[in-house]
Formats: sequence, structure tokens, C-alpha cells
Amino acid sequence: MTEPMNQRLSSLRGLLSQTSIKLVVALVAIFFFFVVAIGVQEAFKAHWSNQKRLAELEAAGVPPDERQQDRRLTSPWWEGYNASLRFLGPRNREMITRHTTIVGMAALGMTMVIISGGIDLSVGSIVALSSIVIAWLLQYAGAEPLTAALGGVAAAALFGFMSGLLITWLRVVPFIVTLGMMLVVRGVAKGIAREQKIDVDIARQKWLPELLRTVVGTEHSWIRVPAGVWVWLVLAVGMWAMLRYTRLGRHTFAIGSNEQTARLCGVAVERVKVIVYTLCGAFAGLAGLMQFSYLRAGDPTGAVGLELNVIAAVVIGGGSLSGGEGSILGTLMGALIMTVIATGCAQMWLPNWVQEIITGAIIVVAVGLDRLRHRRSI
Repeated sequence: MTEPMNQRLSSLRGLLSQTSIKLVVALVAIFFFFVVAIGVQEAFKAHWSNQKRLAELEAAGVPPDERQQDRRLTSPWWEGYNASLRFLGPRNREMITRHTTIVGMAALGMTMVIISGGIDLSVGSIVALSSIVIAWLLQYAGAEPLTAALGGVAAAALFGFMSGLLITWLRVVPFIVTLGMMLVVRGVAKGIAREQKIDVDIARQKWLPELLRTVVGTEHSWIRVPAGVWVWLVLAVGMWAMLRYTRLGRHTFAIGSNEQTARLCGVAVERVKVIVYTLCGAFAGLAGLMQFSYLRAGDPTGAVGLELNVIAAVVIGGGSLSGGEGSILGTLMGALIMTVIATGCAQMWLPNWVQEIITGAIIVVAVGLDRLRHRRSI
């Protein structure tokens, strides 16, 4: 009994040392890179602003001593220091967690799909559909917030269930099925919303906006982050336990590692795949709920390209597109890394096209590292 237990503990330590610790170090390094970069950028901006003002004063004939005493001049390094502190501050940290929740919630379901050896390109469209269903039920059906939220998640899970059925019954590769489902779901969302955003009366929303409403500087600041972030973390713990300790979790890893071997061992491959894609749809629906809480409206054109960020979060977190590998903790770290990079780029006032290039490069590098890791293991 002692030897198998020691083997399990050593494998767990190896997993933590190889994946989780490296991701935490990478996250901290990226975060403080932006702390320094934003501070240096603001310092240089203040320096060039001072030079411009001094040149204007000189052109106006102001004596040198009076130029240096002009109140419009600022200390460049003090400006840079304050900019770095703002990035480190509680408001920015809370904003990062709020933005991570939407991607991270969808990534919980995507983790299971990628571990099983599949992929789901429809999660962005399902997020938009979920927010539309919630908004429609609140505004036009007069539903209570809980009923509307459950309706949005149920609609999302239904389309995930349909993807699973098509993949298993037709035996078509998940890439093709979910690519088609991405367009179908987006069209359904636009049809329900009549191709326009659905704004919901404030009185009908009730507690839904509280899920991702800021808590810094309010009477609820003691909880540190919005309630929706805690919901995401609790669900992440549940998913971690499910993958590690339940039969469904073990079967998911088995299918991703070798589907034929899993089938010969008695694993109900088709049933597990349908459950996995249904759960992925449900988590995308919960991400849509968080998006509605953040935007307070349903947008059929929202979450375009979100599936790329979700997949990147899973792959950065150690998930393999070949299947059989992945972890919830790694996915959380991957989602945080993606959000920190996006937030840092935005606060450095980089254009959207630069952010898109960086996101694409991260995905390519993550997949490349995954392939190199597999080659070394062979």
C-alpha cells in the first residue's frame, strides 16, 4: 500500500513542479513586466511633455529660472511610479479577475473537451446566445432573474448536447461539427434578437448585475472580488474534483489518451463525449450569464473570437490538443495570463491590431511548445 501511495505523491509533485509552478512564475513575471513597462512608458510621456512645454515657454521669452517653476511641469519618474501603482492597485486587480471570469468560465468546459481529444469552436457563439436568451426572457417574457439565467444556461447546454450527438452519431471530426455549429448558434442568436442588441430594464435585472459589479470602494469590499468570480472559483474546484476523483473524469482522460484502448476497456466512449460537450455548452452558457451581468444587455454579435482565447487559455495551461492532458488549475492560470496580457496592452494604449497579433502569437507558441513537449516524450 505504501509504494503505490508514494508513486502517486511523486507523480503529483512532478505535475505541480512541471506545470503549475511554471505557470505561476510566468503569470507573476508577465504581470510585473507590465508594471515596469507601463511605469517607464508614463515616465517617458511626462518627460517629452515637459520638453514640449519648456520649448513653448522658451519661444514665449520666459526666463530660464521661471520656466523650471512652471506648475504644468511634472516629475517623469513620479508619474511613472504612480502609473505602476495603478496597475498594481486593487481596482485593476479586480478588473482583471472580472474579465478573466468570462473566459475562464467557458474554459472550464473546454478543458474537458480538449482532454477528451476534441475541440469546440462554437463556445463564443454559445456565450452570445446565452446572453440573448437571458435578456429576451427578462425583457419580453417577464421571467424572474433565476428563471432567465437557467433558461440561458439550458439553451447553451442544448446546443452542446447537439454537438456531442453529431460528433458521435455521424462520426465527424469535432472541428467540422463545431465550426458548423458556431455559425448555426450565431444565426439563432441573431434571429432571436432580430439582429439587434436587447437592452433590459434595470428593474427587471434585479440581482444579475451584482455578479460582476465592482466591489472596490463599496460596503462589500471585504469580499475582495465580485460574487461571480467566487462562483467561477467554486465551479473550478468542483470540476477539478470531478476530473480527478470520478469515473467520468478518468474516462475523459482515457478517451483522450487512446480512444480505441478506452473502448476495449469498456468505456462508453459515445456517452462520455456527449456528456463532455453538453458540459462545455453549459459552462459557455454560464460565461454568457457573466457577460450579461457585465454588459447588462444581450448582444448577438458579442463574444466573436472568444473561442480562441478560451482554447489558448487551456493550451497555455498545459492542455494538449492531441488529448489526454490538461488540468483545471492550469486552465485558470492560462486564462489569467491571457487577461493580464490584454489588460496590460490596453493600459499601454496599444492598438487593437497589436493586441490581436500578440494573442495569435501566444496561441501559435503555446501549440508549438505542446508539440515539442510531445516529441521529447516519445
